[in-house]
Amino acid sequence: MRTDCGCGCGGTSARPSAFVRPRFFAGQLLTEDDLGLLVDYMTGKSRLHNRSMFGPGVVCGLEVGCDPCGGGKVVVHPGHALDCTGNDIVLNCKEQVDVQALVRELRVSSLGVDCGDPCDDDGRRRYGLFVRYEELSVEPVAPYATEEPCPSPGCVPSRIREGFRFVVKCDDGEDHRHNPGTRLLARLGDPRKYSPVRDRSRRFEFYADAILYATLGSSRTFKFDATEAKQYKDSLEWLRKSGEGTPDPLAAPEITEHVRALAGAIARFDTHDTDGQKKLLSDYSVLDSVSAARTELERACGRLTGVDAKKAWPDPLLRSIAGAVVTETQARVVPDGGDRSAPIEARLVAQGTPMNQALKVEFCSDLSQIREWLLGRLERTSALADCSLRAAIAQINVPHLLPPPEPGSDQRLEIAESQQIGEAAARLIIAVRRFVTDAACSTLNPPCSCCTDTDVLLAHLELDDCDVVRICSATREQVLPGGSQYGEWLPKLYRLRELAERLCCQPVPEFKAPSLPGNEPVPGKHYDDSLLRRWPQTGDLAAMLRLLLRPAPGETPPKALHDQVYTTPSEVTDSLHELAALRTQVTELTAALEGLRAQLGSAQAQVTEVREQLPERLGSRLEQLEGAEEPESAKPARRTRSTRTPKSGEST
Repeated sequence: MRTDCGCGCGGTSARPSAFVRPRFFAGQLLTEDDLGLLVDYMTGKSRLHNRSMFGPGVVCGLEVGCDPCGGGKVVVHPGHALDCTGNDIVLNCKEQVDVQALVRELRVSSLGVDCGDPCDDDGRRRYGLFVRYEELSVEPVAPYATEEPCPSPGCVPSRIREGFRFVVKCDDGEDHRHNPGTRLLARLGDPRKYSPVRDRSRRFEFYADAILYATLGSSRTFKFDATEAKQYKDSLEWLRKSGEGTPDPLAAPEITEHVRALAGAIARFDTHDTDGQKKLLSDYSVLDSVSAARTELERACGRLTGVDAKKAWPDPLLRSIAGAVVTETQARVVPDGGDRSAPIEARLVAQGTPMNQALKVEFCSDLSQIREWLLGRLERTSALADCSLRAAIAQINVPHLLPPPEPGSDQRLEIAESQQIGEAAARLIIAVRRFVTDAACSTLNPPCSCCTDTDVLLAHLELDDCDVVRICSATREQVLPGGSQYGEWLPKLYRLRELAERLCCQPVPEFKAPSLPGNEPVPGKHYDDSLLRRWPQTGDLAAMLRLLLRPAPGETPPKALHDQVYTTPSEVTDSLHELAALRTQVTELTAALEGLRAQLGSAQAQVTEVREQLPERLGSRLEQLEGAEEPESAKPARRTRSTRTPKSGEST
């Protein structure tokens, strides 16, 4: 059995690379390697079954109770447990555990020194009592003489006794139970980054087809039927009764919704020419009040202008749509006959999805954000089942980011630019759905546990001074049918399989641009009254996500993975700043030294040149000066020592 590959997490090598068992034949010379290989094979297979089929935890027994004599001791009753590497831990007899001694041992091993009596600490402390698997070599025997060049000296143990020991650690034992939502969050990343992508993708679901319908047939009329007539009538009557003055922020969303509905019906009516409008007037008598409806829309939009948008629309995504409803209604629908100079904007209003310049800038930013998030998650995902997803995302042509529009800008939407936004939005919606579906379906395959801590928790202990005052064994891990990897799945497994059959193994969705009918009016995207509401998550995928991420009563909540941020201590940063300042000073001194060296070299060159020229110019004069006698007046006066005897009181 080779164990040259570990779990990759710093723990013990729990999964061997291959199992090898001996093969016996007649006439074979058996050695200790053959017999040892057989033992290793059987032991390894047994541990593999324990680890993969059952998981770590207590199988039975091992109840922890108070010692009859009290004090800092507890009693552990017989039982059976499995650690995370598959070792069996068996207590055949009742064991008395000295918790006080284990606490002292913990302090010595953690700090490296004996910190005194642990009973001196004030207050209550909490620890976890664990049991650890151990092996002990016993029953030494003297080996027979062999032909080995270096035989083992003395006796050699002939047996390995499987045992255990009790340890006390801080009350933070690792929970080996696996919640499927943990793996899903590992694929989706930080929920704070996934939630904006999900919401922006949901907003694009309202706009993608509407933008494409608006750009594919910019000169075609929209279909107007009884549904639009009823929408027109109901919203007009409601707005007439809505009151006067600036509405309360809580009432503004409902007013905005009726403005959107009425503006959409009138904008559809405006796409028809004169003959078409006459026919609609004859078919639907409610349209006789179109001029009055425009006036009512102008009054309602004026009332909404003074509303505090942040209070009325806490969600910034909905706030942007509400702002586009008001500005586009005033610009495209209120004028008599509609705004023919901006056909794309008017056709978007007709479908109940108005888009102004500010919203267009947001859409370009959202598309770039969604694409970057998808590519980033794919770079961090190793087990991807949708093999063509990465190439599909890379081929999506996302428009460039745009600066915010200036106030009062009259810039119009262009067909090519709007079509690019619509196609990119439609393709990214599919890409997000494909990625999330792949992530959700992959959670149905539980991973193998990574073993970094082989201790098995038996109970949580609460100590007062050195006396055990309370024992809690209810929260320890228990071995369940199917192992702890499946234990949390049992209440939801059948529902997940039902959803997986309808969701996970279906054909990959593809982008299909909407097609226009022959010469008939364009159906467009019908009015959806949920655009300005909280967007509910519906469908099989949303049901699977809720089932995976919402813990049932008593279920272990999924663990979200956050990007780890390392903070440098202030002492280190101060030292680094001082080191940087010293380096700067050394650099400056080095530069000054190089300058001095350059000046010294120049001076040496000048001195050499003077020495070479000196004999030619002053040679004769130097010889004359050197041969002349020094005059008497130039000689210095010679001082003589006085021989006068000092008087009394004078210093010598």
